[in-house]
Amino acid sequence: MPLPEFHMVEGAPQPVATFSHAAEVDGWVYLTGQMPTFPGEPDRPLPEGVEAQTRRVMDNLAIVLGGLGLSLANVVQARVYLTEFERDYQAMNATYQSYFAPGKLPARTCVGVTALAVGALVEIDLVARRP
Repeated sequence: MPLPEFHMVEGAPQPVATFSHAAEVDGWVYLTGQMPTFPGEPDRPLPEGVEAQTRRVMDNLAIVLGGLGLSLANVVQARVYLTEFERDYQAMNATYQSYFAPGKLPARTCVGVTALAVGALVEIDLVARRP
């Protein structure tokens, strides 16, 4: 089995800790969870509300995928973390779903957590597969 490759994607938000944007091995691409931060503007306030934060997170994930020559169509699995699960699940879900073609939703886990980095309401990580 080949050694993993570790990717930092130009134009993606800077990580909030010590990790790569993605790790890849044998055609499988594991994207680190993205926060609702803005590329090139690490000090800009987070968007207000879970819908806007979910859009920013999904846009950030799309930037990372695009930098690797992939798209959301290559995603096979997602994990979603919410700090206010009962309050925000439906709104997050509707926003999240809008990023995928009908009937082409990845497998997914969604959990409630007590806190996320940078005070975010939502974080999402992905697993994608090269064709």
